[in-house]
Amino acid sequence: MPKAKKSGKKKKFNYNQDRKKLKKQFIKKSNPRIENAHIRNAWDNQKSMSRNLLEMGLAFDPNRTVPIRKQRLVGEVRETKAAVGAVTKPYVLNQLEEEAGRPEKDTKTLSSDLVEYVQYMVREHKDNYKAMARDEKNYYQDTPKQIKRKINEYKRCHPEHYAAFISSLSSPRPMEF
Repeated sequence: MPKAKKSGKKKKFNYNQDRKKLKKQFIKKSNPRIENAHIRNAWDNQKSMSRNLLEMGLAFDPNRTVPIRKQRLVGEVRETKAAVGAVTKPYVLNQLEEEAGRPEKDTKTLSSDLVEYVQYMVREHKDNYKAMARDEKNYYQDTPKQIKRKINEYKRCHPEHYAAFISSLSSPRPMEF
């Protein structure tokens, strides 16, 4: 008959571990990081999540915030109660609304390889997409539609670069003697 495993093994104290540091790491993991700076600055760790959000004028539970009419089987109509509380930090809501109202910048850019590829294709073939698809530099064997899509993407992401490139193609180059 096999022996039972020793589960009651004596635990030894590890003198090499910093208990204070471990506690701080545990607290940091248990309290999640709040991404939004406005909410993070107004957050009070001593209060609950619902209380914090209520003071900022934000909804913790949307079902309580927006009252919904519920019908019972008998036909009796009952309305759920909305949470009523004093908003003590209205500046958070104003900052969030102002931030949401700002237009977002289009920061999409293309890789330098793709820009070179598009410029080469336009320089060699102008707007003949079928010839571009048959070109030997078309390593990825893009179809004419795929090449056209890449050129349109280049036009959209870098309009001033594209305009300068097209104007440099149309102007005649001086002859060298």
